[in-house]
Amino acid sequence: MPEGATAATPISTSPTTPAADSAIADFLRRLRRNSEYFAIPVFALVIAALLFSLFLLAIGRSPGDFASYVWRGGFGTSFSLQNTLQRSAPLILTALAVAIPARIGLIMIGGEGALVLGGFAAAAAAIPLIGVLPPIPTLIIMFVIAAFVGAVWVGIAGYLRYARGVNETISSLLLTYIGIAIMNFFVEGALRDITNPNKPSTKPIGDAYMIGKIPGTEVHWGFAVGVILAVLLHLLMTRTTFGFAARVTGGNFRAALAQGLPVGKIIVACSMIAGSCAGIAGFYEVAAIQGRANASLAAGYGFTGILVSFLARHNPIAIVPVAILFGGLVASGGLIQRRMDLPDATVLVLQGLIFIVLLVSETLYGRFSFFRDDKAGERK
Repeated sequence: MPEGATAATPISTSPTTPAADSAIADFLRRLRRNSEYFAIPVFALVIAALLFSLFLLAIGRSPGDFASYVWRGGFGTSFSLQNTLQRSAPLILTALAVAIPARIGLIMIGGEGALVLGGFAAAAAAIPLIGVLPPIPTLIIMFVIAAFVGAVWVGIAGYLRYARGVNETISSLLLTYIGIAIMNFFVEGALRDITNPNKPSTKPIGDAYMIGKIPGTEVHWGFAVGVILAVLLHLLMTRTTFGFAARVTGGNFRAALAQGLPVGKIIVACSMIAGSCAGIAGFYEVAAIQGRANASLAAGYGFTGILVSFLARHNPIAIVPVAILFGGLVASGGLIQRRMDLPDATVLVLQGLIFIVLLVSETLYGRFSFFRDDKAGERK
């Protein structure tokens, strides 16, 4: 080296610091671990599709044609897509009615009853107000009453679970049939519209009191409200003190009690939030679709919402795309019936297969080393 020259300081070629490398590695581990909750439901959908394809082949129908008609009837055109979004609105709301209690370890399946009673209560409340109050105040009253009735109805199952140890799945299911019976009792009796002899129903609320469409679309506002509620409830359950207390309660009731958490209030509160979502779905079925309360309210949206919530792993945000997928299946039912000479119940067969395979797939969680944390594996 020439005299007076100094050694050059080596230039680091590493683009990140050790701390950054550690953060990236931790992120990748968490991503791999959490991908299990996406991969297994997708795997369940694929298996259900294969089983349903075998069913179609057994009855002499083409699985390819079925898939083509589902796409065309649910997503292929602007009209079909808007029809899908409209049909997905009650699915989002009834799936939320399952997801919120599930976050505290409760399996509530009473969304159908809360939807029916909420819609009926909204229609019954509107009848004496028509012509007395303007449409907007009337719709607000209908909305509040539907949400309140739904909250109380599912809240009963939550209270019975905490106060008396009654299984919430059984009680919420039985309350569903009671709720439908209550609606039928009044619709076929005291509140029946005698001018409509063909189908028992309440008096119509009238076009002036119906909710309009989202501007530029044929989709009613129930879809937008469902998406907004999904986001808000996700934030409630993940970013608030109440959500933290609910997660602790769902993890272990006894531990939550030992920590001094008001477990009973949390259970009832989550149940009432769930019921209000289903009640709001009933409100939109009356105020945006039916225009009155009748047996059409019991269309099975509450039961399909159970499947949507389970497939979304009870994640309010994930519920939205899953509900849209099932909304497309429902929307394509008519086209499938006409073009393939299949009954409407064909879509229900597919939904049933998905639900069964999904339940079986629950046994797969935690069984694949790829999805497990490397550090956890080393500890073992």
